[in-house]
Amino acid sequence: MRDKKPITNRLLWIFAVGQFGWSLLSGVVSNWMVYYYTGSPDEKNPNTGIFASGITQDPILFKLTLFGLVLAVGRIFDAITDPLIAGWSDRSNYRGGRRIPFMRAMAVPFALCTVGLFTLPQTGTVAVNDTLLFLLLIVFYLFMTMFCTPYNALIAELGDTQQHRINVSTYISFTFIAGQSISFMLPNLAGALEGIAGRAGSIRLSVGVMALIACAAMLFPSFYIKERDYIDSKPSDTKPFRSLIHTFSNGQFRRFVYSDVIYFFALTLFQTGLAFYETKLMEIEDTWTFVLTATMTAISVCLYPAVNLLAKKIGKKQLIITGFFTYCLVFLITALCGKGLYWGFIVAAAASVPMAILGILPQACVADVAELTRLETGEDRSGMFFAARTFAFKMGQALAMVIFTSITVSETAGSYRATAWVAFITCMIGALLFFAYNEKMILSKIRDLKGTEEI
Repeated sequence: MRDKKPITNRLLWIFAVGQFGWSLLSGVVSNWMVYYYTGSPDEKNPNTGIFASGITQDPILFKLTLFGLVLAVGRIFDAITDPLIAGWSDRSNYRGGRRIPFMRAMAVPFALCTVGLFTLPQTGTVAVNDTLLFLLLIVFYLFMTMFCTPYNALIAELGDTQQHRINVSTYISFTFIAGQSISFMLPNLAGALEGIAGRAGSIRLSVGVMALIACAAMLFPSFYIKERDYIDSKPSDTKPFRSLIHTFSNGQFRRFVYSDVIYFFALTLFQTGLAFYETKLMEIEDTWTFVLTATMTAISVCLYPAVNLLAKKIGKKQLIITGFFTYCLVFLITALCGKGLYWGFIVAAAASVPMAILGILPQACVADVAELTRLETGEDRSGMFFAARTFAFKMGQALAMVIFTSITVSETAGSYRATAWVAFITCMIGALLFFAYNEKMILSKIRDLKGTEEI
């Protein structure tokens, strides 16, 4: 068998471009669907809820709204399909490898479905719109899973050393927040195009432009990287749900997931509400959202070298716990904020620290556990480890979407503050749970087993 090509930082950067693409699409949906499909306009932000009239808005069960339930069901479906796609990817033996063929096939339909979510549910019948929105969201999450699950598995497989695992986690974190930040430019781009396509049309056109950019970014690494040149892609023999059970039977992985799912619950509440916090609580125009996000991103990127260096010196665990507590502070500030643009900059500056830490290091933790399992068992189930993680945190995200839309159904300032308080409390619990994760033991075993292999 021929020798594999060495994995370089240049290759890892090319791989990270794909993360920019899918995070841009994800950001458009997660940051703006609730904003444009619910809520009500005001003088400063006339586009809030611009598509709301076509979708059922009243609560249908207690305080649960149809839109919240649709989002939650979409996330639950997404979570359930994760292990199925991961198992399919782990067991596959395509000429192009176990991961890349999925990425090539899914980039275009994933981008098209994103455009459809803001375009197709605009008929004159509310029931038809509700049905279209539900079906499109299900398909959107399916395509996202079919791209992202194999993509995430490559994090562990291209991260063949501890150095590369931290580096690739750093690079994809940069491209992830870059994609998320660009997604916040949607109102700005729509404003520039309003004279061409009108208010509603400019929003759809802007989504189309972003989807085109995202699609190109996802296709670039999938055609550039020849998977089998770098990775010994041996198909796994374990069936998907048995593999999922084996994955969750790993005690250290469970300890990581306990805190991770709670963290994503809190973060989803915050991200879903961010546009509302800024427009309804701080009374900022929505066109400032990109400026604030760009500020947060710029500061966060400046912290990346420090996070990368400190992770190697003091370990990932201590930094992740620090990130949890810093996010708690961000949620507390948001819950107590007043009116004025300066509050937006305070939140942006404070959030940049945990964004840098928690955007990089959790993926490296999953890669560590996946690598240890591979060394102990001889079976590479990287796809399932990342799928199991996303399965868990997407359940948390689904719950967060239901709770957010239920708490804020009254559309009052107090209801939006309440979501920030819930995020604060739950994130604090997640921080405390992460103390049980034993990073030193995992890395020690990896070193011992690799040392045994090299002798």
